[in-house]
Order: sequence, then C-alpha cells, then structure tokens
Amino acid sequence: MKASKMDFSLTEEQAALQETVRRFAQSELPEIARKVEQTDESPSLAVMHRFAELGLLGVNLPEEYGGGGMSHFEAVLVLEEVAKVSIGVAFPVFESCFGPALAIANFAPEAMRRKLLPKVCSGDAIVAVSMSEPGAGSALTDLTTRGRIEDGQVVINGQKRWCSGAGHSDAYVVYCRLSDAPGAKGIGAVLVEKGAEGFSFGKRERHMGFRGVHSADMFFDDVRVPEDNIIVPAGGFGKLMEAFDLERCGNTTMSIACAQSAFDYVLNYAQEREQFGKPIIDFQAVQVQIAEMKMKLDAARLLLYRAVVNAEAGLPSVGESSIAKCFANEMTREVTGKAMQLMGGYGYSREYPIEQKMRDSWGWGIAGGSIDIQKTNIASSLVGRRFNQRAR
Repeated sequence: MKASKMDFSLTEEQAALQETVRRFAQSELPEIARKVEQTDESPSLAVMHRFAELGLLGVNLPEEYGGGGMSHFEAVLVLEEVAKVSIGVAFPVFESCFGPALAIANFAPEAMRRKLLPKVCSGDAIVAVSMSEPGAGSALTDLTTRGRIEDGQVVINGQKRWCSGAGHSDAYVVYCRLSDAPGAKGIGAVLVEKGAEGFSFGKRERHMGFRGVHSADMFFDDVRVPEDNIIVPAGGFGKLMEAFDLERCGNTTMSIACAQSAFDYVLNYAQEREQFGKPIIDFQAVQVQIAEMKMKLDAARLLLYRAVVNAEAGLPSVGESSIAKCFANEMTREVTGKAMQLMGGYGYSREYPIEQKMRDSWGWGIAGGSIDIQKTNIASSLVGRRFNQRAR
C-alpha cells in the first residue's frame, strides 16, 4: 500500500492570506501597539472595526454567523502575524478565533449563536471566558461559583479571578455549578452580559506583561440571567474542556509570535552590531545561539500545526494541544531570554522591543493552564485516564 505524502508547505491561498495579514500588521499596527503598551489600554473600537473589515475576527467561525468559514489552521496563520507586532493588539483576534466564541459556536443554543457571534465578527462585541477563582485555578473542578435555576432564570453567586478581558469585554462565558453533583459533574457554563444587575468588577490587575489586556476579579451577587443563557448544562464540563483544547492552540500561537518576533529582531541585530571589528554573527558562540533559537521555533510551530490540522473541522485532542502549548510556553521563554542576552544592554532597555517580548512570553506558560498542568495532561492522554491529584 502506497503511503500518502505529508506536505509541510502552505497552499497558494494560505500563503497569500499570511502575506496579506503580515503586510497589514507591519504597516498599520506598530503605532497602535506602541500606544497600547504606553497606556495599558485595549485597542479602540476603530481598530476592532478595521480587523472586522479585513476579516481577521472569527476567521474559523461559520460564515452563517459572520465568520470567515476557514479552518483553525488559517486562524493560526492570521493570529501569529498580528501577534508578532503586539500581544495586546492581537488579543481581540485571539478571543474571536480561539477563545469562548468557539465554545458558543460549538455548544450554545442557536438563538445565542445568532445573537452574539455576528457582533464578535463585526468587532462590536468581545466575549471573555471566566473560569478561575481564588481557590480554583489548576484545580478547576473545585470552583464554587453557583448558578441555581429558579423561575426560568439562572441566579448566579460567587467570585471569579484572573479573567482576561474582565471589565472590558461585553459578555462572559462563566463556568459555574449548575447542580449539586460533586466535582466536574455539577459544572456547566452560562453567558452573562456586562451590565447585568449584581455583576461587578474589582480593581484592575496590573501584570508584568500583557499590557492592554484587562484583568480583574468578578463578583456575582444574585445575578439573574435567562435560563436560555445556559451554554452547557451541568455535566457538560468535558465539552467545555474540549473547546479549551483549541484555546491552548491560540495560546501556543501567541507564544510562538513572541518568540518569532524577538528572533527576527535579534537576527537582524546580530548582522549589524559590530564588536572586535566584525559583526557579532561572525562569532561561533552567537551562531550556536541563533541556530538553537531557530530549531526550537520550528519545532514549536510544527507541533502547533499538527494539533490544528489533525483537528480538521472539529476540536483538537487534549494530548496534541497540551504538547504544543507546553513546548511553546517553554520555548518562548528560552528564545526571548537568548535574544535579550545577545543584545546585552540594548535588550534590557525599554527603548528596544526585546524586554517587552520577554515579559509577554512568560505569561503564556501561566495563562490557560500552567506548564506543569500540561505535562500532567500529556501523561493522562498517554495512559488513557485522569490522575486523581487529591489522593494521598
């Protein structure tokens, strides 16, 4: 039986899409990115509408909801080119292609899809996911936020933490307990729109990186939403985590973008910067560092591409998405660190982009499930069962 050929090149259409987004990002976004970094504020509505005009929001959402109707792979290509300029500027693209919008597209009632997803794709709405709590981060099934169903409404009480987009986004996919069943069996998700009575935000967090990405505690005090706002009922935690496997691919893409942009900058720098009468690229020690950075980047990108291509029209596997995320999270810290070291004092200066790339790169190994949690996921996928972390 003849083996099929594996093709690692982009199609003509994919290459054209990548180049178009690259030209746009490199020409129109640097000044916007500088403003986001200086002010720590999210991109303006005008920027969102420009993204929508170019079809960069919801690239992999169905066309019937205003999306691009393309694959997860095309969404990866788009996101990387925007994120190479700025994580903060790219975050709305990330949320629309790899965030909670995909959970809504896959699992929400049809009325919710038709109401919300076109607004996401037009740049008129941002949806964030609200998962973690003060006592439930990696141990997500310990969450205590509860939604009780009462007279056709869901009444929500609890507190959420580390929600990227909190206070800025227009709607939130809130993980909460919708039944008394223990652990994962009682967990589902409900859509809560900003402005709902009893729904408030704490003081905005200020992070080392991720400037322009809002984060804050969220408080639910008898927040009432229609029962139709349930995206996934109690017992649907597994479905939610399937969608989150795709979010890991978005996280992976952002990690790669941080590293690739730092690498591109330092490769050019090494050819221009002279010491001892010659460009530093002529020193073997520098060549070794550059080669190692390139090897790690290519490996990370191939792991990402495997996860999204194997997913085809569905959602990636937990094993492949965890491998891609974990490797890219570690890789981006290493590559941006090497880039800073090669640039010396210039790398450490805020007048140059490397220090920002390094700050942003560290966040991705924390966001969306820590590096060590990914390794546990990988082991679980290999043996075909979950590990009980609570067992003594």
